[in-house]
Amino acid sequence: MSSTSGNVLRSEQIWLDGKLVKWNEGQVHLMTHALHYGLGVFEGIRAYRTHDGRLAVFRLREHIERLIDSAHICMMKIPFTTDQLVDACMELLRAQKEQFANGAYLRPIAFMGDGAMGLGAVNPTRVAITAWDWGAYLGDKGIRDGIRAKVSSFTRMHVNVNMVRGKISGQYVNSILAKREAVLGGYDEAILLDISGFVAEASGENLFIVNKKGVIKTPPLSSPILDGITRGTVLQFLQDSGREVEEVTFTRDALYIADEVFFTGTAAEITPVREVDDRQVGSGKPGPITKYVQDTYFRTVRGQEPRYAEWLTYI
Repeated sequence: MSSTSGNVLRSEQIWLDGKLVKWNEGQVHLMTHALHYGLGVFEGIRAYRTHDGRLAVFRLREHIERLIDSAHICMMKIPFTTDQLVDACMELLRAQKEQFANGAYLRPIAFMGDGAMGLGAVNPTRVAITAWDWGAYLGDKGIRDGIRAKVSSFTRMHVNVNMVRGKISGQYVNSILAKREAVLGGYDEAILLDISGFVAEASGENLFIVNKKGVIKTPPLSSPILDGITRGTVLQFLQDSGREVEEVTFTRDALYIADEVFFTGTAAEITPVREVDDRQVGSGKPGPITKYVQDTYFRTVRGQEPRYAEWLTYI
């Protein structure tokens, strides 16, 4: 593998429109419609090195199904089936699995290609899958000790403004602006509210809180949030452990007085939040529920939880 930037390592091949090509050959034209107007959909998927040394992709089919759904929402026709894209992810990793000693992050993307321009154009959909070695999105220290978050001045777009069930490329400008604002202010991540002032999600993660009574809460899918696959995974963990989660709206000050706050997402995995808006969360350290979820998650993706073995696709 060679370096993309900093310490990030990427694969030597990508899957593009049905075949493996060299990384440097994965190019699109400057007149690609998605480059100008943002019409594309994507996924983030992780493959982990399991406890027995094998490589396994976590919830691969669910991610590809969401990619297909996102494209359908955008009226984009993907010229490959779910099974074909699952196989493509496997083919890409199988071709270079020895290079991913620490696992891999997969990025399937489908986008409107070049041809006609203008908002009414309908061009063929291009599909690519790339892979690279990407560590903890908010840092190993963040996973261990928790991160500092800031409620953003940017609002998560209303459900009549964006398609919240779709993981749509152009919609992430909202997240980019919020993230940059937070980082420039000295924080690690941004938390966005909806137009009514209720907590929605972070710039790229879903959010859970545990209040002083031990009640676990997360914003409902009626809020402008992505139906996160890691979010669903955590809900399953908690349900199976006999804990209940309230999927309800809550205000930003509920974050301030919570005993625990944590983010969930494929890139961020399970990241504790130790501070929100310069207010310490609970003890300022990851709490027992957060630690339980983290431990169960990492045991699961490393093939150490037989209950969830069906979520792993081995290479």
